[in-house]
Amino acid sequence: MPRLHGLEVLKQVRTSSPQTRVIVLSMHNDEPYVIEALRAGASAYLLKGSESEDIAQAFKEVMAGRRYLSAPLSEWAINALATRVPDANDPLASLSPREREVLQYAAEGYGNPEIAEKLFISPRTAETHRTNLMRKLGLQSQTDLVRFSIRRGIIQA
Repeated sequence: MPRLHGLEVLKQVRTSSPQTRVIVLSMHNDEPYVIEALRAGASAYLLKGSESEDIAQAFKEVMAGRRYLSAPLSEWAINALATRVPDANDPLASLSPREREVLQYAAEGYGNPEIAEKLFISPRTAETHRTNLMRKLGLQSQTDLVRFSIRRGIIQA
């Protein structure tokens, strides 16, 4: 597009009409450009040269309220997620696998005896895991635990 960058158009459309869903069709397949387009509000990102079936699928997904990437980009995104190093500052990264299980059940409202039964451990061990995870996450109450879990997508409200 002459004189106007595609991402600038995307930003203007999303600003003036936030409910408008935008499908980007681009020759750029480099990571920074794709990420910038998605952050700017693109619902789908397709590479020029995509098959008509791919374009039709993108429209279906976007109309259903989902996001869509061309197949080569999807492969790249999956690889990027699979090889991403966990953030050392993320408090969830400090939890053991067992503490994560206890967190899940505790957030769902189970008490230590029920958690112990589900995980085949003693109630005292469940209590210890719960105490440790609360300390690691800096949580003070069951309410804090539930709020944290909702914000992090561990459970849904």
